[in-house]
Amino acid sequence: MNNSLTNTARLLGAGLRALLVLTLVTGVIYPLVITGIAQGLFNDKANGSEIKADGKVVGSSLIGQSYNLPLKKGQETPDPDLKWFQGRPQNGLGSNSVNTQYKLILSGATNRSGDNKELIQWVKDAQAAVATDNSVPGYKVERSDVPADAVTSSGSGLDPHISRDYADLQVHRVAEKNGLSVARVQKLVDDHVEGRILGFIGEPRVNVLELNIALKALTAKS
Repeated sequence: MNNSLTNTARLLGAGLRALLVLTLVTGVIYPLVITGIAQGLFNDKANGSEIKADGKVVGSSLIGQSYNLPLKKGQETPDPDLKWFQGRPQNGLGSNSVNTQYKLILSGATNRSGDNKELIQWVKDAQAAVATDNSVPGYKVERSDVPADAVTSSGSGLDPHISRDYADLQVHRVAEKNGLSVARVQKLVDDHVEGRILGFIGEPRVNVLELNIALKALTAKS
């Protein structure tokens, strides 16, 4: 009986020691080592790919933001603030219960098929709105000029980038709204075009937040 109790105590003691060692190694040492490596070698990515302006963190290069006017009385959806470059649609072009207004708890798009009548109508309405918003005296945008990313949300609904075509489309409107020359705003876009990843993956693109930060600095100088 005594031997049995002794063996049981030894087994319990060994199990407890193993638990403590594994907890220390996998729960304390390993996370600290990985965190240290990440902070040392990939500091920017490890901290959320932060974007700073005026010494403050204003967002992440990985997540889009809204550039809207304050809601008016009775409005459910705010109007875009057209002095800023606009990103991709944030709400899946319709009643998307998964992700609206760049909410970060969930992400996703509507996942409607390409021949869905409701989606087709949303796209047509969005094309008309983008063409109207970006037409200014001396520069008219036709619906056929509107690129796909201007009227469709990304798969995540959080895409921070727009295509070069969509950025170029907005240049005249942004210049007019901010009292800047088209040439200066176009150069701003040109300077913020990111090339293909590794030279061949994806398409040239523009980070909207970084572009708007540069636009704010340009307007402050004017």
